[in-house]
Amino acid sequence: MTTSAAGELLRRPGDPRAAFLELFFDLVFVLALARLSQALLDHLTWSGAYQTLVLLLALWWVWSRTSGVTDRFDPQRPSIQLLVIASMLGTLVMAAAVPEAFGERGLVFAGAYVAILIGQALYFKIALRGHEAQRAFVRLLFWSGISAVPWIAGALAHDTARVALWTLAVAVDYTATALLLPTPGFGRMRAAELAILGEHLAERYRQFFIIALGELILVTGLALSRSGFEADRSAAAVVSFAAIVLLWRIYIYRAGQLLAAALTAARDPLRVGLLAVYAHVVMVAGIVVTAVGEEVVIAHPLVHTQPSWVAVILGGPALFLAGRALFEYLVFGRVSRDRTIGLLVLAAAAPAMLLVPPLVAALAATAVLAGIAVADAARARGRPPEAPSPPG
Repeated sequence: MTTSAAGELLRRPGDPRAAFLELFFDLVFVLALARLSQALLDHLTWSGAYQTLVLLLALWWVWSRTSGVTDRFDPQRPSIQLLVIASMLGTLVMAAAVPEAFGERGLVFAGAYVAILIGQALYFKIALRGHEAQRAFVRLLFWSGISAVPWIAGALAHDTARVALWTLAVAVDYTATALLLPTPGFGRMRAAELAILGEHLAERYRQFFIIALGELILVTGLALSRSGFEADRSAAAVVSFAAIVLLWRIYIYRAGQLLAAALTAARDPLRVGLLAVYAHVVMVAGIVVTAVGEEVVIAHPLVHTQPSWVAVILGGPALFLAGRALFEYLVFGRVSRDRTIGLLVLAAAAPAMLLVPPLVAALAATAVLAGIAVADAARARGRPPEAPSPPG
């Protein structure tokens, strides 16, 4: 492919809109997040939580890498559409394998993951021959090949060895990217090699967050349907729905609306863009854990609360707030006190929640989220909108 032909794959400047193809791709993550929350519910232990985290990080990396493709390249091109649809099929296979990823289907999960990432990088290495954008995909291909070794080796191993190898694989993927993919003969990635369309990227994060909230609504509705409509379970469903609304409100308020402007204003938009990747995976982890907590509360609203239930009922909102604090920092260069206070209140309340039913614990967590939402609104009242001021 000539340089001019390779350049035709790029998105046109001034076209930041997300395409229907991208929304279609996101649909597979409704299943992926639902399977993750179910896997955690079925193995509600520290080891089960850690395994779920490893799987979430892998799935999020696939979404992030594929979103990077449609951020840089024109989704109207047939070759890009085929690449995204192939990635969607691979993600579907990964999602289906989640419940037994640390059992009999480890090779299915790891094989699909490796195929997606190496396949994407290899395609662009070939398609962009002679174009400056090719250098970024040479780096991605190099590091995807390195992480593929522990992914596949872990799939062939068992128990603790698989956990250790897959942990190493995830660490390679995330750390190499944080270090800008240092590659022999190519050095580190430069911002010019990976142009970021801030408005498009911000829209994609908002869309995925809505997908994640959709998984919460799905879990809440299914749990209520299975448990029946008795007064206590209906009350639990209402509390769960209120928490979903508050998560949406806290996410979108100001920082969620201004990510595009923050990327434009940043002196190093690549660094801010990478921070957004990590901030969002923490928030999504919070939503997965919140889904488990909501299912527990609706199924057992008034029984004795177990320690693992407290961990998910309060831990889900806490994880979300931690990720949201990082997100606020990358947009405004500071973190609101109410985020920190909310995290401290959730941590301090945990021991007392062992003495009350799950429904009361869920009410406490929802009250903390409501307090943060009210504090956001009160802080903004009568003041001009705050302009983004990303760090660095």
